[in-house]
Amino acid sequence: MSTAATRTAGPDHLWTVDEHLEDILATVRPLDPIELHLLDAQGCVLVEDVTVPVSLPPFDNSSMDGYAVRVTDVAGASEEYPAVLTVIGDVAAGQAESLHVGPGETARIMTGAPLPPGAEAVVPVEWTDGGLGEGPVTGMRARSQSPEGAGGHVHVYRSAEARAHVRAQGSDVKAGDRALEAGTVLGPPQIALLAAIGRGTVRVRPRPRVVVMSTGSELVQPDEQLGNGQIYDSNSFALTAAARDAGAIAYRVGAVADDAETLRSTIEDQLVRADLMVTTGGVSVGAYDVVKEALSSVGDEDEEGAGIDFRKLAMQPGKPQGFGSIGPDHIPLLALPGNPVSSYVSFELFVRPAIRTLMGLDDVHRPRTRATLTADKALTSPKGRRQFLRGTYADGAVTPVGGAGSHLVAALALADALIVVPENVESVEPGTEVDVVLLG
Repeated sequence: MSTAATRTAGPDHLWTVDEHLEDILATVRPLDPIELHLLDAQGCVLVEDVTVPVSLPPFDNSSMDGYAVRVTDVAGASEEYPAVLTVIGDVAAGQAESLHVGPGETARIMTGAPLPPGAEAVVPVEWTDGGLGEGPVTGMRARSQSPEGAGGHVHVYRSAEARAHVRAQGSDVKAGDRALEAGTVLGPPQIALLAAIGRGTVRVRPRPRVVVMSTGSELVQPDEQLGNGQIYDSNSFALTAAARDAGAIAYRVGAVADDAETLRSTIEDQLVRADLMVTTGGVSVGAYDVVKEALSSVGDEDEEGAGIDFRKLAMQPGKPQGFGSIGPDHIPLLALPGNPVSSYVSFELFVRPAIRTLMGLDDVHRPRTRATLTADKALTSPKGRRQFLRGTYADGAVTPVGGAGSHLVAALALADALIVVPENVESVEPGTEVDVVLLG
């Protein structure tokens, strides 16, 4: 069924998982690019190739603390017959003017300092007497020399080949090379490279802002005292953490009571900081499921395409779902079920791909694989429903964790995979190969 057809499906239409996901991804669009400073761009996706303006390193430099020498001056040097060179000065990292190393001469050089003209290699300080006439040094006694560095001699006890301990100009990247390509997610190494080539800002798609709120008068915040009939609000914490894990900047609103007006005003207040909104709870057919009532009049529904569609999906857990857009800016909203496992599975299947689409990523889905089912007995699944069971995956095998109940948070905490049982399969025997969604 096409997206256009599913959008006009009647209230009794039983959506497939694929139809619902197709509708979401056909509606959500990548965020517009912006220019950000490097640290603000962490976790964002590049929208253009970055070309290297200056080679790295920009000049030949030393990879060791030691002495810059001419190869012929240290040829054949040994413990018994050291090469004795005149020290003409020091070359430090960041030094603008360089010495010239002539025949029989050397310059003390620090790591990262430019190789002075005339020099062809660097001998580590450990291969010398450090200019003290005491045999090879094992530490950094060379630094006890005068600040100016000129004067005196150094004994070199080993020969060196040309370019030894020299980092060549452009040996990392050369000017004109492509440093990073569009579509790259900027992590610490990529930010380091951008800084190293002199880029202080970069053009990226920003991390989407996701607002998460749970609904239900029975919900109490952690650390508060539970009353009769109350439970702790775990969904808003789980989904906020999941949104951050997906790459978003996530804001947790917390639990909102079962009052349509309160929920409506809370959602309207949050629209200003949302690129995507996620609610959990209140999407079934119960008398107190106020999410439908509240979302029916949020923002500007008179605009074409606005509004939330509440659906039944052929899946377990997570049959009741809602999706649409709200407000004058048509902010996408996904309304998830309230049971903890249902909401988390729904997030992984529908919200995470939406977040990754907003980021501008090409691959928006969790990786999938085939694995051998290891279990004590056959798995059962309702006919006509695609079931997602929690499991642990290792070495090509997957083992169910806990039961099929959508309230089993403890079992969910142990799982790193979802076992997928297709709609047309009602039983899966141990040893059977199954599709697995990898969560870790």
